[in-house]
Amino acid sequence: MLALALITGPCSAEPPAHLRTSMSRSSITRSLTRDPERSREKTRDPALADRASKVREAPLSRGGKAHSIRIIGGDWKRTPLPVLSLDGLRPTPDRVRETLFNWLGQSLDGRRCLDLFAGSGALGFEAASRGAVRVLMVERSGRAVAQLKANQTRLAAKNIEVMEADALRLAANLPPKSFDVVFLDPPFGDTAMLQRALELAVPLVSVNGVLYVESGEPVDPAQIPALTGWAITREGKAGAVRYHLLQRENEE
Repeated sequence: MLALALITGPCSAEPPAHLRTSMSRSSITRSLTRDPERSREKTRDPALADRASKVREAPLSRGGKAHSIRIIGGDWKRTPLPVLSLDGLRPTPDRVRETLFNWLGQSLDGRRCLDLFAGSGALGFEAASRGAVRVLMVERSGRAVAQLKANQTRLAAKNIEVMEADALRLAANLPPKSFDVVFLDPPFGDTAMLQRALELAVPLVSVNGVLYVESGEPVDPAQIPALTGWAITREGKAGAVRYHLLQRENEE
């Protein structure tokens, strides 16, 4: 009957000492439960907090799921490669890659390739697997670069070079006509960047070389000054992706 007496007794009555201790502990527990972050903030190691903030600087994609790409042909055919789930990282779909390398003739033996906005490296790894003598992958994201290098190591790919750099700045300083195949897949929907990338990429294509462009809209050489004298030899569409293979008109 003690519980009944406490409930129905006068409000001014002070509870026994052992109950005061229990109530005090309960109050503390409720306080921590109401605001757990405040308690953790007081004890969080500054180094761990700094590390967490750096991780948040490169968020996962909306899906937030890890995934992989699979090399379609060549020496590493069917090899899966991990891909980071980062916002803006959009690997070229398998069907598009298969079509592109059918256009290029399957084998890229002896060709020099530039994957200017490498991202997942889907195009560059495919080219290296098919015999390209050199594949230069350029990517600005440090996390994406780390994944590219990890995949390069996994494949023991000596014909691949990965560079962490701004694609446009690097392209402006590369020797003219130094690549036989240039893959151009800039951030999707950024028309201004695509225009600038074309201006810088066109001079890098060797005699009889080709330029591959992915975009959200059709590429019309007649409307793009940088593509004067160029023609689309092949093109296709897969969902929202438009893809084009271009070559200088007098080299067909």
